[in-house]
Amino acid sequence: MAEASKKMITDVFVEGARKGWNIGAMSTIPNVMMAFIIIKALNVTGALGALGTLFEPLMVLVGLPGEGAAVIMGAVMSMGGAVGIVMGLFSEGVLTGEHIAILAPAIYLCGSTIQYAGRILGVIGTRGSLYPIMFAICIANSFMAMFVMNLFFV
Repeated sequence: MAEASKKMITDVFVEGARKGWNIGAMSTIPNVMMAFIIIKALNVTGALGALGTLFEPLMVLVGLPGEGAAVIMGAVMSMGGAVGIVMGLFSEGVLTGEHIAILAPAIYLCGSTIQYAGRILGVIGTRGSLYPIMFAICIANSFMAMFVMNLFFV
């Protein structure tokens, strides 16, 4: 039995670098750019302020301004987009470094729930009636994490 030819380490590296580049160029960068544009549009139209006012009572429980709710909404759609929203709000002066530290675990706990629902839950045949429960669990976990993180900054 002939031994399979082994790839050189440089070939493996280059192949991995190409895959990484494609992920960044085709997924992460567009999501982050879209989030920056959305935050700018919301700010220019005044909708960001309205969003902040609407969610202020809930977000203040975890030490965030109401506009922080936009990050959670973005995280449910896309982690890369949520990071873009965070940076957009940071550049607008709405979020501070402490706020970002509070939001970071929530981004990953909500991480792309909608995308994964289509990619995984739909493929394996999960009943659609269970999706809202799964989404609620992600959001509840995120709020618990933000609450705990806020304890470190109080």
